Amino acid sequence: MKTDFLFTSESVTDGHPDRLCDSISDAVVDRFLQKDPYSRIVAECALSKNVLFLAARFSTNANVDIPEVARTVMSEAGYRPQDFDAANCSVLTSLITMDPDQRAQADEKDLSPAELDQLTVHSQVSVFGYACTQTPELMPLPICLANRLAAGLAKARKQRPLGFLSPDCTVQVGVGYQGGVPARIVGITIIAGSVAPKIVDAAELRVRLLTEVIEPLFVEDPIRPDDSTEIHINPHGVFPKSGPGSHSGMTGRKTAADTYGAYARHNGSALSGKDPSRIDRVGVYMARYAAKNVVAAGLADECEVQLSYAIGHAAPVSLQVQTFGTGGVADTVIAERLRQCFDFRLGAIIRDFNLRHLPSQHKPGFYQQLPIQGHLGSSSLKLPWEMTDRAGQLT
Repeated sequence: MKTDFLFTSESVTDGHPDRLCDSISDAVVDRFLQKDPYSRIVAECALSKNVLFLAARFSTNANVDIPEVARTVMSEAGYRPQDFDAANCSVLTSLITMDPDQRAQADEKDLSPAELDQLTVHSQVSVFGYACTQTPELMPLPICLANRLAAGLAKARKQRPLGFLSPDCTVQVGVGYQGGVPARIVGITIIAGSVAPKIVDAAELRVRLLTEVIEPLFVEDPIRPDDSTEIHINPHGVFPKSGPGSHSGMTGRKTAADTYGAYARHNGSALSGKDPSRIDRVGVYMARYAAKNVVAAGLADECEVQLSYAIGHAAPVSLQVQTFGTGGVADTVIAERLRQCFDFRLGAIIRDFNLRHLPSQHKPGFYQQLPIQGHLGSSSLKLPWEMTDRAGQLT
């Protein structure tokens, strides 16, 4: 097993076209569930220069102005009208109305165990959850640092000390491991656009990002950039073009950043744009919940949980656990404890995480904030699948 290596993860800011498509798709999910929590809705978005395409299929009692939802998210992204005009861009839709009986018929909280068994999944998928002891949130360090830097860039732009930054920036962080443990930050790369009227030259941009974003983020961290850390900021020079006017976006193209930064496995399916009945979304959250509680219980320093679902079944048809040699007990023992302590059925996941009603409890919505704040790990949303309340039951 490799113990000394370099691993790099990438993240993007909230105005990156791919991230915008995720946010728009999830904003549509939020709006449907806010008006009718029993809606079924799947939405996908593509974005280019002054053109936004949104495909959705749904079964609902609600009336949702889907183009208006998309325009609202775009207008809040922070682009100047000459870079992307949310009010006047072309919004093309392809909408499919599903049969009314496709809509959920009851709240999962009111169903008996036998009735939950009748709520079967609509797709077949294998999903992965992962946790490790590298960070307090039990996530791999590279993606945590990349996400933090992306959030720091967005915050600096919105709070105006770096108001010249484009909403579209990309971050990479490389972490060096020794003995399987993060030892140092080897490299940081930031691609940051600047917008008119002030196009900042490379030298000024480097100084300001170092002093106002990078250095403050690492003040209290045990592992921080050192004299040997390679920091690249716009290595090809000034980057005046960014956003949808420069490159296109699509829902689901940042799945690695949404999960573990490619440090651990994920199934590749988009998380955004899907209501809670979609197991390829909520199963990922459940697998993460299980893996995190295993690590929080001290049963392993590293844990991957795989859940495989098949059409016509309510529960996973298989459950696998791998602790990569870090477990205090056998992987098969941990798997059996998970089966005893967790209910992996689709209806139980929706019920236990309150997934139908979270959009109404958060403003402007719940799912819309996940692409920006993070589907997994640290978040101000107090994500139910990030709790470690089952750890004591596993020991």
